[in-house]
Amino acid sequence: MAVSLVILAAGQGSRMLSDLPKVLHPIGATPLVVHAMRAGRALDPERVVVVVGHGGAAVARSVAEEDPEALVVTQEVQLGTANAVAQARGALAGVDGDVIVLYGDTPFIQPDTLVQMQLARAAHDVVVLGFEAVDPGRYGRLVVQDEKLERIVEFKDASEDERAITLCNSGVLCADSALLFDLISEVGNANSSGEYYLTDIVALARGRGLSAGVVSCDEAETLGINTRAELVRAEAAFQKRMRAEALEAGVALLAPETVHFAQDTVIGRDAVVEQFVVFGPGVTVETGAQIRAFSHIEGAHISRGAVVGPYARLRPGAELAEDVRVGNFVEIKNAALGEGAKVNHLSYVGDASVGARANLGAGTVTCNYDGVSKHHTEIGEDAFIGSSTMLVAPVRIGRAALTGSGSVITSDVPDDALALGRSRQETKAGLGKRLMDRLRAVKAAQKKG
Repeated sequence: MAVSLVILAAGQGSRMLSDLPKVLHPIGATPLVVHAMRAGRALDPERVVVVVGHGGAAVARSVAEEDPEALVVTQEVQLGTANAVAQARGALAGVDGDVIVLYGDTPFIQPDTLVQMQLARAAHDVVVLGFEAVDPGRYGRLVVQDEKLERIVEFKDASEDERAITLCNSGVLCADSALLFDLISEVGNANSSGEYYLTDIVALARGRGLSAGVVSCDEAETLGINTRAELVRAEAAFQKRMRAEALEAGVALLAPETVHFAQDTVIGRDAVVEQFVVFGPGVTVETGAQIRAFSHIEGAHISRGAVVGPYARLRPGAELAEDVRVGNFVEIKNAALGEGAKVNHLSYVGDASVGARANLGAGTVTCNYDGVSKHHTEIGEDAFIGSSTMLVAPVRIGRAALTGSGSVITSDVPDDALALGRSRQETKAGLGKRLMDRLRAVKAAQKKG
């Protein structure tokens, strides 16, 4: 059966004490709302609708970057979760099938859990995701009788007996689209907050003689983020899970607690990751590659047998072929390095293509920016770039060409050629000693004065 997603992301998140909308705070270098979108992607949704409010324009931009086809609707006034879902009615007009309601500040819901909820719809008209809470606190309680969900009670409206229940509501639910909006139209706000609770649709459904059921998940999946402290704890939980998954996949983490992953990091079996490595978004490391200590990598693809670092920085668009060497204090940005190419020391390679087996000496810089526009540098196969060479783009260094150390190269260099772009050295016999003697004498006179 087809399914659509409604993701609630309208809350102000005042407890975060931030100008940034709560759902845009990151875990694993990914905004909270994008975590929810990616979890729902496992269902191959017919349509994705994100309900925004506070900071809606910024949230909409983040949503569009992740899924340009996602629809964004606005809850102008925050009147509760049922009112928020109601804003998606028009966006889902003409779409049949189920709707799963997710929350933009609940990043750890697993795709398999959502699949189980959709499967449970075969037996129930409404399915709610619940969890057994170690400390139920102020969660809404799921009131179950004869293995059927009777109603959901918000903590503030619950009796003492209801507050003793440990089966709690995550807020995530699944129902047929037409039924969901029909039930929402009957939800009232006769409660202590004067809000329209989405949770009320369970009692409304039961009042019609319809069936409601519960799918349970681990409490960790339902963790919501409301404060900076909770965000820190969630980040720690996320990193712990990612490290465990990497180890189980055959990745060698020499000091797992020092490695930080992004939500979409992919690392192949037998890759080695040394201490204090940070992965930003969009990184793939193939089998057998080695990431050495204190490297920072984002938006990069690293092929089999490549070695990166220590103290290397790979920025978006870095493409490393097999057996490439990128050494200490080297930065690569929007550049492709061919098989076996080497950039081992103190270099910057940006907006460039480097041929197979080319060797860039220490201090090589591709001067790619003229103050207005970026320009491309091409370095051919088997080329050798002497130390401290400045390659002023746009420029091409031919196959097997050489540049002399300390050169500033402003014109193309043909295949097999040697290019020198520096002033001729002059040597003045004895002048060095006479100059230093004079400087020392001046300094001594200044001290006496």
